[in-house]
Amino acid sequence: MAHPAPRRWYPPVFAIAALVLLPLSVLLLSWQTIDTHIWAHLWQTQMLRLLGNTLQLVIGVGIGVTVLGVSLAWLTSLCEFPGRRWLDWALMLPFAIPAYVLAFVFVGLLDFAGPVQTLLREWFGSGLRLPRVRSTGGVIIVLVLVFYPYVYLLARTAFLAQGRGLMEAARILGQTPWQAFWRVALPMARPAIGAGVALALMETLADFGAVAVFNFDTFTTAIYKTWYGFFSLSSAAQLASLLLLAVMLILYGEHRARGAHRPGNERPRVKALYHLRGWKALAASGWCALVFSCAFAIPLLQLILWCWQRGRFDLDDRYVALILHTLYLGLMAALIIVSVALMLAFARRLSPTPAIRSAVSLANLGYALPGSVLAVSIMLAFSYLDRAWVIPLSTWFGGTGKPLLLGSLAALLLAYLVRFIAVAYGPLESSLAHIRPSLPEAGRSLGVSGPRLFLTIYVPLLLPGALSAALLVFVDVLKEMPATLLMRPFGWDTLAVRIFEMTSEGEWARAALPALTLVIVSLLPVIGLIRRSARQTR
Repeated sequence: MAHPAPRRWYPPVFAIAALVLLPLSVLLLSWQTIDTHIWAHLWQTQMLRLLGNTLQLVIGVGIGVTVLGVSLAWLTSLCEFPGRRWLDWALMLPFAIPAYVLAFVFVGLLDFAGPVQTLLREWFGSGLRLPRVRSTGGVIIVLVLVFYPYVYLLARTAFLAQGRGLMEAARILGQTPWQAFWRVALPMARPAIGAGVALALMETLADFGAVAVFNFDTFTTAIYKTWYGFFSLSSAAQLASLLLLAVMLILYGEHRARGAHRPGNERPRVKALYHLRGWKALAASGWCALVFSCAFAIPLLQLILWCWQRGRFDLDDRYVALILHTLYLGLMAALIIVSVALMLAFARRLSPTPAIRSAVSLANLGYALPGSVLAVSIMLAFSYLDRAWVIPLSTWFGGTGKPLLLGSLAALLLAYLVRFIAVAYGPLESSLAHIRPSLPEAGRSLGVSGPRLFLTIYVPLLLPGALSAALLVFVDVLKEMPATLLMRPFGWDTLAVRIFEMTSEGEWARAALPALTLVIVSLLPVIGLIRRSARQTR
């Protein structure tokens, strides 16, 4: 039987875990009634295409991020070549560009009427045409360039952690660098690589903005069209449950592939093992620079150019309102989510019972739920509550009898909370783990307890982790498109919604101003991540 003090953590922790279970339970209950007409239409006209497109994206992006992330991580962590020191951190900068921003930049640049094809026709004749950018290959290339940093960062950390001993032992046994990579380094880094690929694939399945720019139908676009085209929230929830099933299969596959991995005891390596010369050094520098240019440098320069040509004229009162709405949502969500995540971290530390550990783990599963899935499930639940409770009570008390929860700011903040608890929990749990139990015990022995103990001991030590968590959540909320687009209250447009509206109309230059604003803000946590990675390496 649990001690009375640990038991006080049970109600709030179980309540947070129940919030994550809410979308799952709502999606399961949505199958009680099936609209056969809508499903017959979807099956006859779209379902096979949706399945095929989604499968092609998963396979293409999975292969692409693996090849790109592992090759770049191997070069920057084990090899010495010109430009390695700045490319080592520069290759993480694409984290700051949302997928839908890179998508409309590529379409605007490489489309038939874009500047690249127009210039090539002027040089080589009007008959020259590049392959269509609005294609399956185009979507895959964009998503690979956006999501490869997940694999790159984790694989790079794994390669650096392997130390010198194993690789030198392979060289003594006559293995070439290529053979040592395949037989020693890659198998040991496989769990980290698998985790990065799983993150990239979950983001691919959850993506809405990029595939919408390319007019490439997937389950996320089908959910949006079913909701707003057929006005069927239950059918959208059923499609969302299928998407969630695919995400769970990816998580299960990653967990099985990771197996019973145990980290090695090697001392982390700082210096490169292989010093490339001649054409090999030039090839390594060129490959890394090409990826950096396509994923970050060229899109950023194009956004600046478009912003100067057309976007700057949109700097009016409406744009100021967009920024204020975006910042307000980000700050509110960051404050709420960091507070909840801090409570979970303290509950796991002060009351490490099996029930608490299980509930905290369940609460952190929300990051695996795509934004569109959360939006549909929460709105379905709030629609039921409005019909069953809010409207009757409002009418009974003489009110207007209008729904209050559906389309409210509270619904959107709840979606952010469920989705991004894990983002805030990681830095907070890590910071809390570095506080030795002897410190609060010493405070209690000096007569300091309760809120005073929290303010004098924990707050100063947790402040860096809390700021990192708040910044990460703030930027993730700013970039989140599906949930914001589907759930925002009337008149609450944000920068992400503005980008979607402009790109839907083909107004690439007008979408540049909000996109550039998002990229600049998103660079802040990316720079922090780079500095933290550099400190860990040293």
